Amino acid sequence: MTKINLEDIYEPISINNEITEFKFQSELKNNNQLDLYVRFSKIDDQFLPNVFNLAYGPLSDNGYIDDKIKINHKNSNKLFSTILFYVITFLDSYPEASVGIDGSNDVRAYLYHRMFISNQKELHDLIITIGVDWYVRLLRDGNIEVDSDGVLFFKPKPEPFDIQRKTNDLYRYYLIKLK
Repeated sequence: MTKINLEDIYEPISINNEITEFKFQSELKNNNQLDLYVRFSKIDDQFLPNVFNLAYGPLSDNGYIDDKIKINHKNSNKLFSTILFYVITFLDSYPEASVGIDGSNDVRAYLYHRMFISNQKELHDLIITIGVDWYVRLLRDGNIEVDSDGVLFFKPKPEPFDIQRKTNDLYRYYLIKLK
């Protein structure tokens, strides 16, 4: 179980001027250090206005954050505390924004889900957590709504994070806002 402690974080090596990218070093189980990046990018979704997607991980050869790589961190509590600290720092600078987290696979989505549940008391006074699922609307004529290309038109459905929600029914996306 991941335990968040915002006083035990990896210090940033660098922060860009817009406070949308942080770089720090994480300790690995083999005692090496790895440069990790936390980046906030505005998403283009009319139904999720002012949401910035969170990506974190090492940089790939093409300069993008590799958020699918498996890394053996020495202290995952410190890692997640650091990332959440940077989320709060970003939101302090952009209080009208929300930060979205998308588990790149079911294992990571489960990890995020459990992290929010197991730290609800510690985070209660700082952040609001929102779960997001997607739905496709059934039209009155019995057809399913599609976009201009004929592809199913999925819309997000944000709701307050349900701590009783079963882990076999994970949210597809998690939003964080400041209180």
